[in-house]
Amino acid sequence: MRNYWDYIKVEELLSLQGGFDNDESKLSNDEVVFIVVHQVYELWFKLILRELETARDLFRQNPVPDMKLANAATSLRRVVALFEQAVPHFRVMETLTTRDYLDFRDRLIPASGFQSAQMREIEILLGLDDNLRIPLGREGSYMAALRSSDGSASPALARVEHRRESGPSFKAVLYDWLSRTPIDGPATQESAERFARAFIAGHEKEIENRIQLAKQNALTPDDIARLEQRYRAEIKFAERFLQAEDEEGLDDEARAFRRRLRAAIVFLESYRELPRLAWPREVIDLVIAVEQQMIIWRQRHARMVERVIGRRTGTGGSAGVDYLDQTALRYRIFNDLWAVRTILLRKPSVPLLSHEDEYRFRVED
Repeated sequence: MRNYWDYIKVEELLSLQGGFDNDESKLSNDEVVFIVVHQVYELWFKLILRELETARDLFRQNPVPDMKLANAATSLRRVVALFEQAVPHFRVMETLTTRDYLDFRDRLIPASGFQSAQMREIEILLGLDDNLRIPLGREGSYMAALRSSDGSASPALARVEHRRESGPSFKAVLYDWLSRTPIDGPATQESAERFARAFIAGHEKEIENRIQLAKQNALTPDDIARLEQRYRAEIKFAERFLQAEDEEGLDDEARAFRRRLRAAIVFLESYRELPRLAWPREVIDLVIAVEQQMIIWRQRHARMVERVIGRRTGTGGSAGVDYLDQTALRYRIFNDLWAVRTILLRKPSVPLLSHEDEYRFRVED
């Protein structure tokens, strides 16, 4: 006989809110709320990891089947929805007053939400650069924070170590796929460079038009000079971005890869109406949405913590709210996808394509 309670393990699930002593009768309602909300987050994180793995494995293929891009979009869209769902849960935590939380907070030391192995897995799987990580507190690295309080290995540490060794990140395989985009012809360095030059020329023309409009509408000569300087800085940014001159320490091969990648992103964003480019562009937009929702989650987390405990030192020894705020600012993964927004052109200003028909649906006679 199959029953609902057996399928989702209701009794086992409801027995997991006993805290360190595994005795729920010793806990206040406030502490049980704290435990349940964090358990729910871990379940959301589990689903997020499954969807990101599915999308990552799809983009590991070479070539990536066009018909599978809809599947990748489905996974990414679900990740967005999961983060959107996770954000309002902080409102439940905010039903705890400062005094309510302080009644049991010291029992948590040195435990910390930073020790959520699944959140670290999400960051690793997405492709967060270790060089961006902010020291938590007393630990020398985020991996050290995952050890047990006596310094021994822990299930959390084993889980994250396994994730680090489980293959390339989603960012790595996504960027490899984008770099293989046929840009107005074959997928070659030459076609990418040719398109970049044409795009920069279009950018310069559009900026010159904006400068003329600014001169007509500016109030003072100082306004004109200031606006012209800003607009010309946009041209310079576009040139440096598309030529990958904004990054130091790249060898020739890595810089060429960066140029192909960025030209491909601009290309897909600029001609998204063409049928064969619609799904790739949808994927890009969903990746942006995933990171945006993750940033919103981090920011909302910080405000919840500040509302409940102010700017105290975290239970794990971190700077508390200051640490959380820094992660929202610094933990950015898909910078190239975001930066492209600064240089995109209006549709009338994008370069004309020589091989536009190759990006339309093929209809057999």
